[in-house]
Amino acid sequence: MAITAALVKELRDSTGAGMMDAKKALTETGGDMEAAVDWLRTKGLAKAAKKSGRTAAEGLVAVVVDGGKGVAVEVNSETDFVAKNADFQEFVGGIAKATLGVADVDALLAADLGGKSVADTLTDKIATIGENMSVRRMATLEGDTVVNYVHNAATAGMGKIGVLVALKGGDEALGKQIAMHIAAVNPAALSEADMDAAVIEKEKQVQMDIARESGKPEQVIEKMIVGRMKKFVAESTLLNQQFVVNPDLTVGAAAAEAGAEITGFVRLEVGEGIEVEKEDFAAEVAKAAQG
Repeated sequence: MAITAALVKELRDSTGAGMMDAKKALTETGGDMEAAVDWLRTKGLAKAAKKSGRTAAEGLVAVVVDGGKGVAVEVNSETDFVAKNADFQEFVGGIAKATLGVADVDALLAADLGGKSVADTLTDKIATIGENMSVRRMATLEGDTVVNYVHNAATAGMGKIGVLVALKGGDEALGKQIAMHIAAVNPAALSEADMDAAVIEKEKQVQMDIARESGKPEQVIEKMIVGRMKKFVAESTLLNQQFVVNPDLTVGAAAAEAGAEITGFVRLEVGEGIEVEKEDFAAEVAKAAQG
């Protein structure tokens, strides 16, 4: 039976085993999923399986810049306590350096980290630290000058929010100010041209519905929408936002005044978009009592 990437992923997801271990298990068992799970268990490689279903929404974002290239990677844990652990921080730092040489998360998981793949090392960390963890996402940015910034830093180069800014012209001090603005304001895109057309259309429809509730004629509503959408784009795009350092200027104008052009940015925030199931204390105690 052919050992496909989909089979390997399915086994990895169900056991928490590393990619290479999952592939070997399937090879040894002729692609039999149940037998492969048992093979991993006998080798002690499925020890993280019970933890793999738990939500990991804490952790760290690490950023690294090497010349004109910057990378940001999010590594999640279940609790903030683990994010403060020196062993976890060293692990995340190693992953960040490995990120410089790969194009996506799958390649990152297969990359070498001290003689083992990132995926296998992650499995070991889950077993030893005792929490579910994941390498959730990564982003790269290239430019003439790339500057990084970490907000709520746990240690050098990693914290709750990681930002990269690419500049043409300007200097690191300007880049740091712009990165701090991005961390605080969280723009959706660099400019209107970079915005998702579906997001713009959805907002336009919302504004149309709000305006119609006023009972005004359609021709008046259309003029109202033009102004509202202009404001929405200005508030959503980095170049058009009021610069937190100098609100009298937009970010784009401030950069131009300093002889620079912002060519791109990346912002990753720990746990962004992850839904965490809320449970009240009484329900938590009841669950614990049931075993």
